[in-house]
Amino acid sequence: MSSTESKIAMAKTVVSTIGSIAAASMVARSVAHDYLPPEFQDYLYFGLRNFINKLFRQLTIVIYEFNGIRENEIYNAATLYLGSRISPETNRLKITKHPSEKSINVAMEINNEFIDIYNGVKFKWSSVSKELPTVEFQEYDDDGRYYTRSDKRSLELTFHRKHKDLALNKYLPFILNDAKTRKVEDKAVKIFTVDMDRRTAWTSVNLDHPSKFATLAMDTDVKEKVMKDLDRFVERREYYRKVGKAWKRGYLLYGPPGTGKSSLIAAMANYLNFDIYDLELTDIRSNAELRRLLVTTANRSILVVEDIDCSAELHDREDAKEVVRDNEEEYRVTLSGFLNFIDGLWSSCGDERIIIFTTNRKEKLDPALLRAGRMDVHINMSYCTPSGFRLLASNYLGITQHDLFEEVEDLIGEAEVTPAEVAEQLLQEDDPDIALSRLLEFIEVKRKQNEVTKAKAKDLAAKEIEKSELVRESV
Repeated sequence: MSSTESKIAMAKTVVSTIGSIAAASMVARSVAHDYLPPEFQDYLYFGLRNFINKLFRQLTIVIYEFNGIRENEIYNAATLYLGSRISPETNRLKITKHPSEKSINVAMEINNEFIDIYNGVKFKWSSVSKELPTVEFQEYDDDGRYYTRSDKRSLELTFHRKHKDLALNKYLPFILNDAKTRKVEDKAVKIFTVDMDRRTAWTSVNLDHPSKFATLAMDTDVKEKVMKDLDRFVERREYYRKVGKAWKRGYLLYGPPGTGKSSLIAAMANYLNFDIYDLELTDIRSNAELRRLLVTTANRSILVVEDIDCSAELHDREDAKEVVRDNEEEYRVTLSGFLNFIDGLWSSCGDERIIIFTTNRKEKLDPALLRAGRMDVHINMSYCTPSGFRLLASNYLGITQHDLFEEVEDLIGEAEVTPAEVAEQLLQEDDPDIALSRLLEFIEVKRKQNEVTKAKAKDLAAKEIEKSELVRESV
């Protein structure tokens, strides 16, 4: 037999053998799928994979979707990274799009693989979903229903053992940084509120609020102070770690209604590209619910508690519970519990977070809420100032100078007019002459109303003093 014929015969034998093995494998897989329980199928599958990895000196890192109650940052980063690296050879993709999102999300389909090359080293990614999870975390809502977070879905990263240090110290950090950059570039700022169907979960929509510092009707010095403070905060990660302090910053915005507290919060979110978590404490029934909500807020976010003076009765730190019907005890949100989440041990469950309280009456707040370390920056949201008025005139009327500016500025300080009231007046007319004339009339009416209100308050105070003196004399 010639050498050529011998090679052809050997090739046929190899092909036949491979075909027989493949056929046997398919039969075995079909039998296993039809007759073996899912747990045993998983056991055989992972056992075979481990055997192959050991045979070829391969190491596999398993990255689960959830780490207990919290999302796994590496899983999310790898999913985003792989979605951007899908090759032309990939024949199955998973795409999703939430109604509030601007673009389509691309990801690997379950039980598919992708080969990535980093620094000349081959890394194989596999998207895996087990039939049944081995670890499950159940979160109950008030109606007794629950949703589950488990280790069912995962990504597997396989590579040669000798590249372990490269994978852990360079490749995975590279993926985390790449995902962070993509999120900043593509992210739409969202506002989260408590999902009333599941009180320990958040629901979100895109924040389309147009407020920016450039258009905010605030005193220029105050705006610059806030912007510099925000810049300094986001740049001090290592400093906070060095001093052993949670990487968070607290702001208290106080002042009358209509002075721009909500607009300032939106401007801060747009400036930093941080999501907002809007927390209404009256919707929360217990410290336990509050804790579960706060630990699921994301990094680089702003937690807002508006009207903190009337959101909840956070005054009695000793009364932690009350007895309700059917001899059951219901733990409510208490000041001590709330403060523990702001600056206690629970405050360290996350990085780069801003907490904002708003109130119309700062004097009504419990002093414990105001001490240093909780609310680091107190900002007085005052009535409209001359500089604020000029900015509003520029925004609404498109002018920076007018003969009536000086007259408006002279009166605006006496009238105690809010930026919202000024904006409403300017919004009614496009003609600057008419708009400013009507604004002057409005300011004059407000000034007279304030004079009457102050006079009545003064008379009432005098009567109270007189009444107290009469009581004292009678005694």
